[in-house]
Amino acid sequence: MGSTEEDTTTSKPTSLYDAASPTEPLLFKPTTSSAYPSPPIEEPPQSDPSESDPTQSLQISFNYGPRPFKDLPFLILFLLFVLCTFAFGIFSIFHRNDNYSNVSAFTYDSNSTSCVQDTSFLSSQIWVSETSFFALSSSSLWTYLVWTLVITSVLSVPICLLLLLLLKHYTKQIVYVLLPFFIIMPVFFDVYWFVACTLSSSCSDAFPLVYRILVLVFILLIVGVIVWIIVANWHRIELTVRIIGVASDALSRNLGLFLVIPLLTVGLVAYYAAIVVFLVFSRFNGKIVAKESNGEYTCVWKQDSWVPAYFTLGILTMLWSLTSMVEAQVYVTSGTIAQWYFSKGDTKPHRSIRRSLRNAFGPSSGTICLSGLLVFVVRVVRAAVDSAREEDVPGIVNLVLRCCVNVLMSAIDFLNKFTINFAAITGEAYCTSARMTYELLRRNLLSAVFVETVSTRLLAGVIFVLSAVYAIAVCAILKGVSDLGVNMYTVAALAWVLLILVLGFFVHVLDNVIDTVYICYAIDRDRGEVYKHEVHDVYVQLPISRNSRSSYPSRTLDV
Repeated sequence: MGSTEEDTTTSKPTSLYDAASPTEPLLFKPTTSSAYPSPPIEEPPQSDPSESDPTQSLQISFNYGPRPFKDLPFLILFLLFVLCTFAFGIFSIFHRNDNYSNVSAFTYDSNSTSCVQDTSFLSSQIWVSETSFFALSSSSLWTYLVWTLVITSVLSVPICLLLLLLLKHYTKQIVYVLLPFFIIMPVFFDVYWFVACTLSSSCSDAFPLVYRILVLVFILLIVGVIVWIIVANWHRIELTVRIIGVASDALSRNLGLFLVIPLLTVGLVAYYAAIVVFLVFSRFNGKIVAKESNGEYTCVWKQDSWVPAYFTLGILTMLWSLTSMVEAQVYVTSGTIAQWYFSKGDTKPHRSIRRSLRNAFGPSSGTICLSGLLVFVVRVVRAAVDSAREEDVPGIVNLVLRCCVNVLMSAIDFLNKFTINFAAITGEAYCTSARMTYELLRRNLLSAVFVETVSTRLLAGVIFVLSAVYAIAVCAILKGVSDLGVNMYTVAALAWVLLILVLGFFVHVLDNVIDTVYICYAIDRDRGEVYKHEVHDVYVQLPISRNSRSSYPSRTLDV
């Protein structure tokens, strides 16, 4: 444990407690003790804690003790959505009408004024042409495609672990070696496509020379933007490299996250599969009715009135579940990394991932549901605003409304930035975590909107280059062992997409680690302690918040 400053404060009990000493409060407001206390009759009355000096800070640490349930109404609302989706889905399976796919086999009977099944027509529909299916299934393209994707999936695991190991020990070398390829790779593919398309008669006929030149210039302009971004942020590359190295070291000490986080994703996919099945079967709920048109009657399918509403419910549940699962993954990652950060020395906390999972799907499940709901609402509103912008509706009212919505959405993004990370550490409710996070960063002159975003772009460039190199290798191997022709480019492109998705997931986890370490570093500064010297050596170089410079005095730590 890091060294602490000499304690000159008294404490007041609050809702958070330090696990090391259950009787001592985790959060307390310091009050200055006097060597010569005034007589009791002259002692001023105690002021409201909310009106105390803002320079007086709350001491925060990881809450190992039992946590109360927070934000329960949102958990109940989410469970209500899920239960209704599954209940109506099960009902739709048992209430389905098997004649849905045989509407064409029904004809209108004028005697009964209803639709009846025509058995002769049904028998004529039994024949199905299978020639094209077997031709596709037996083709070498599908064989090579399946095997390539399977091998890529298997190799993606050691590639991620190898990349993590390299970023931990050789971050600077990896970044500076691959940085030129951020420019070389796009230019190479652009020029290669232009030359190959010019030499190919079919491609040159489909894409005239003018269009090929436009595509070539457009890609080169994008490359120029990338060059400008690199040059403009060159002074931050060194700091970014060190931040990535620290985060990689923290993640390498908690490799169990590479098993737990993908398993949570697999669970979400299985959950999605059940809802998709319910949605498919809900379409079978209805009946075949006669429809009159120009004096003639035809048989059509009429869905039950509740099916469209169920589709809306199912889609909303799926979207809310997706954003909540993403927030749950962030919560588990943050809780695990925070336990490592606040542990003594280099010892790994016992069952840290299990404790984070128990908190995420237990006391803090309502907080995660609320955060997921806010993210979901922001995405939906922004999609609606973007759609309205594409329609280019004129009017000053529409312009002002769009500006107000964008400001509101940005404010919610600002509020949600580190809230889940903080909730994973303290177990507080969503609104409390948001307020305390903002105050924590403001007290310590750290920006609430600045986290080394260059690291995300840098890691995205690294995985793009590695995936492109892998795709080139796949293409070369297929050219030597197969006769796919131009189809090998399709197989290589799909392998590139699969690998970049897996590596993108790795970068997402590493970004969460960077944010968590940033919050833990802020807590260290707030407590005047140093739990991880290597983290302070790096994060102390981050720029301070300019908005807080005049509000709080600077603080220094002996690292």
